[in-house]
Amino acid sequence: MSEINNPCMTCGACCAYFRVSFYWAESEEAGGVVPQALTEQVTPFLSCMKGTNSKTPRCVALEGEVGQSVSCSVYLNRPTTCHEFDQSGLNGIASPACDRARAHYGLPALDVGLPVIDVSAFTPALAAFRRAD
Repeated sequence: MSEINNPCMTCGACCAYFRVSFYWAESEEAGGVVPQALTEQVTPFLSCMKGTNSKTPRCVALEGEVGQSVSCSVYLNRPTTCHEFDQSGLNGIASPACDRARAHYGLPALDVGLPVIDVSAFTPALAAFRRAD
């Protein structure tokens, strides 16, 4: 998806709504790629991005203003949790987590973009096709 059409570039709500937890071995210290200085230990097996383990979370890697223009300072080295977080509408599938984070910041849910097809127009043809069998 190009940056021009990527709604994440004008959102960032997920980075400032959820705790970004991930398996501790994803950090640099354990041989992973997530910068160790930007993480904190949550449990013996979980780390999180600094700034996200609070009542008002905001990832330290999030740059910009939520709902305006944002970017991630460690985008290429972000944790799996971030890689796997899908925006609503990606591949025609809604993401309740994305919608919830956006709603928290007063942003509308993203359009899933699935066309609505009136199947009633196909019903006579389908019935005729079935009779032909």
